[in-house]
Amino acid sequence: MAFESLIIPFLMFLSKATTELCPLRRSIDVLEGEYFFLCFPGSIRESLHSKPYTVTWLKESEGKMNSIQETHRLVLNERFLEFWPAELSDLGNYTYRFSNGTYVMSQKWFLNVLKRSKDSCFNTNHLSRQVVEAGRVHTLKCNAVPHNKNITIMWYKNCNIHNSANEEELHFPSLIIEDSGNYTCVVSISHAGKAFNTTSTIELMVKDGAAEVVKLEIIEPGETYVETHIGKEVILNCTVFLGYSNGAKPVYLLHWLDKSLNSCSENTKEEQSICEKEYNFDSGNKMYFSKLLWIKTVKEEDLNCNYTCLLQTTHKPQLKVFKLKKGNPPDLHPHVFTTGIIMAVFFSLVPVLLVVLSVIFKVDLVLFYRDITGKDDTIGDGKEYDAFVSYLKDSISTNVEERKFALEILPKTLEDRFGYKLCIFERDVSPGGAVVDDVQSFIDKSRRLIIILSQNYISDSVMYELETGLHKALVERKIKIILIEYMHISDYNALPKSLELLPSRRVVKWKEDKSPPSNSRFWKNLRYLMPVKASKSNIRLHNNSMSPISEEGTQGTTVWWESKTFL
Repeated sequence: MAFESLIIPFLMFLSKATTELCPLRRSIDVLEGEYFFLCFPGSIRESLHSKPYTVTWLKESEGKMNSIQETHRLVLNERFLEFWPAELSDLGNYTYRFSNGTYVMSQKWFLNVLKRSKDSCFNTNHLSRQVVEAGRVHTLKCNAVPHNKNITIMWYKNCNIHNSANEEELHFPSLIIEDSGNYTCVVSISHAGKAFNTTSTIELMVKDGAAEVVKLEIIEPGETYVETHIGKEVILNCTVFLGYSNGAKPVYLLHWLDKSLNSCSENTKEEQSICEKEYNFDSGNKMYFSKLLWIKTVKEEDLNCNYTCLLQTTHKPQLKVFKLKKGNPPDLHPHVFTTGIIMAVFFSLVPVLLVVLSVIFKVDLVLFYRDITGKDDTIGDGKEYDAFVSYLKDSISTNVEERKFALEILPKTLEDRFGYKLCIFERDVSPGGAVVDDVQSFIDKSRRLIIILSQNYISDSVMYELETGLHKALVERKIKIILIEYMHISDYNALPKSLELLPSRRVVKWKEDKSPPSNSRFWKNLRYLMPVKASKSNIRLHNNSMSPISEEGTQGTTVWWESKTFL
């Protein structure tokens, strides 16, 4: 046992010298959907397999170590356990066990499978960090290269293609600040006719502490043409890159080649036609300096001049020359174009708005139209009643409110307020006749059938009235039905199935707290479904003293319409 305890660490040390590295660390992170493999160092196994040996791969499940069975996704290849690809369910403890009868070697890992990021090409929890000073030579090595060398490699920087030369390493002869970023190598490999990827991301941080040799330069030197128009204002911008904020203070001189220029002031517009202004600004850790040449009003002679910006440093001077060029006159004045666009959008939205309002206030508009025109579709149709009211009539304690609604509230509003004529069986039909015949006769004399639905109504004998009305509405097409849901109905199964054929818009719901006022939404919706008939409140008979008295002494009468505004 003492020999075994000494030889195993020795063999582990030898394995570090092998060119093919296997993960010996206890915890390993891998991304879901990527190819991955666990392996045991080959040099250790080869030192012990002079005798017959067995290899076993195990995974812990519910506290027990179970042998891993090979599948199309999990491939057992001697000392390799390959995942094609890794899934979130692969998370757990794994063990490799090697035995030759004398020695038993084992290696344990905890495999942590990370979920892929939807917003990036890498997971922030699956990257390594390297901090290097600027100016140094540096190499990034792709850690995702599998043991199978038949691969292709692509490098990305901040998820943009950086190098597609199929190289395992990225070389930097001299690091600069801009080299900082997240470098991801994507290794592609084929297996069983499918392509799989495995990635490795390194966050490279180039320290600001190292000084860099920076060349001061004008942004976009050379000749630049600026389009303008006579009488317009123009500003020429000459900008210089000065280096980085952590670098040495640069020595330079930037100026316009016009010795008569003055610095712009608050009153420049009134005092000077041309002036210059300067300012410094930073972008990240980059420093810039700008000198602006402000021409208040472009004249014809300005179009023939060169405006030159000169940068003088310890190196060769740089020039940037601006030339004003007369541009083509705009086809349409910007204000006219903007106004036209606004007007076009406005007038295109007006019809949409009108349609939306007409849908929302359809009932109010229809009722308003009926009131101001006095339209009446009931004249000459041969019907005696505007509506037959069907409700629960048995005198039981549970329907007192229902009876009150049918006998008092409904006729008080529809008849007294709006001039409709209702047929209420208990009130208008003389007793003694055959009920079934009377009901059918009075329904035939009515233009609408108003059914006051409730839970009690469903279980009552008046269901005959509903079935009769449904037959005349759906089959004979002689009457229209209006359903008033006076109380909430918990079970609709008892209602006739043909009730589902009625349009949902022909159902109005009574709400005890909102519906009683005559101008409420309930009464408006109910009037909308009733026959088109002049409202009683808008027809008034008045004795008119202006009419002459007839020979018989009878005073003439005048009838007029009074319009009413509905809220």
